[in-house]
Amino acid sequence: MSINGYVVKSTFVSALGGLLFGFDTAVIAGTTHQLTEVYNLTPYLLGLTVSSALWGTVAGAMTAGYPGQRWGRRDSLRIMAVFYLLSALGCAMAWSWGSLLAFRILGGIGIGGSSVLAPMYIAELSPPEWRGRLVGCFQISIVLGILLAYLSNFLIDLMNFGLAEWRWQLGIAALPAFLFLLMLFFIPRSPRWLALKNRKQEALEVLRLTGNENPERELDSIMASIHLEHSSAAEPILQRKYLLPIVLAVTAGAFNQLTGINACLYYLNDIFAAAGASKYSAGVQSVAIGCTNLIFTVFAMSLIDKVGRKKLLLTGTAGVCIFLAAIGQIFRSGTHQSWLIWMVMAFMGFFAISQGAVIWVYISEVFPTRVRAKGQAIGTSTLWVMNALITAIFPVLAKKSSATPFFFFATMMLIDFILVAAMYPETKGVSLEQLEQRLGVAN
Repeated sequence: MSINGYVVKSTFVSALGGLLFGFDTAVIAGTTHQLTEVYNLTPYLLGLTVSSALWGTVAGAMTAGYPGQRWGRRDSLRIMAVFYLLSALGCAMAWSWGSLLAFRILGGIGIGGSSVLAPMYIAELSPPEWRGRLVGCFQISIVLGILLAYLSNFLIDLMNFGLAEWRWQLGIAALPAFLFLLMLFFIPRSPRWLALKNRKQEALEVLRLTGNENPERELDSIMASIHLEHSSAAEPILQRKYLLPIVLAVTAGAFNQLTGINACLYYLNDIFAAAGASKYSAGVQSVAIGCTNLIFTVFAMSLIDKVGRKKLLLTGTAGVCIFLAAIGQIFRSGTHQSWLIWMVMAFMGFFAISQGAVIWVYISEVFPTRVRAKGQAIGTSTLWVMNALITAIFPVLAKKSSATPFFFFATMMLIDFILVAAMYPETKGVSLEQLEQRLGVAN
């Protein structure tokens, strides 16, 4: 089945949620120095400020299922867009440190909600032959948002706004947030959600618009799937037979963050400044890192179904471990600081082709259909909680020694390499039913 413009437009609009996701989480990197001065922040309070959005993200990811089920994926994304918009405007006009935290948390709820709802919407609207690539657009949008955040910070730096600079850097996100909200009024509801609400005629019309060759048969298939899910919805996931998939999902989510990736993204300007870079130079290098992240993420999307998940994880984790140790050594010795940009770019590249590309796919594959939603919630929640914790303590560790966090992350990657080699099954080219047999979770 070919893809039509209707599906492309709907995917593009919903993927904007990923762009805002990336932008909102990374834009804080350019504001940390000024926020520390304006609000007289200790390393602990700086960590709390940067991680505040992430605690909102945990709440958003854990609760997004309710509005998504009740009001639909598209309409719930509109709510997330409003949160993004209010957060950006509120941060720009924050009257105190407490109000800044409150608006960052609100934006975090939007991030967490869209990280669940947008991929779900794309998957439910996409033709099966295109589903993997179209859902992959969300991950690419996140990385593009990170790059745009660094570029935006750099350009605003050049405008010399003085003490109001951080307000512009955080507030500029209101523009794409408003665009996202506006464009959500021009895409359809999810046909699967419509079928779930027994609005079959509307679901049929959406399936026709997406170019489905046999919309009636597809609708029958959706209805049968919904019936099957309802019959198994009560099965608990906390059973002995699901222990291995739970361990795989939890460790995948935890070690994804123990790479230190998001701590590096959120404190990137501070990391370069600690190595002696000027404010201008740190901004330029951050944009270069964002470009590296985008290029290698796009490259990874072309490899994941050819090379395999486990091979990518092993190769990438080994590279991440080596270059984290190299970054730590640069800070420990205080020499070869001109190499830092290249070490961080190499770290980012190896992360993008492994942990960055594999995590969402792997977590969704290791659980059987009857408990997949619950399993994904466990893996995703682990990732966000670990992200928030590491982001909060990073400046405290770095205050003692800039090398300490990087040696810690490198050690974690060595452990992860051993864990992946010993425990993780390869899922490339294996049907979900065959994987259930391998993991011992088939009925």
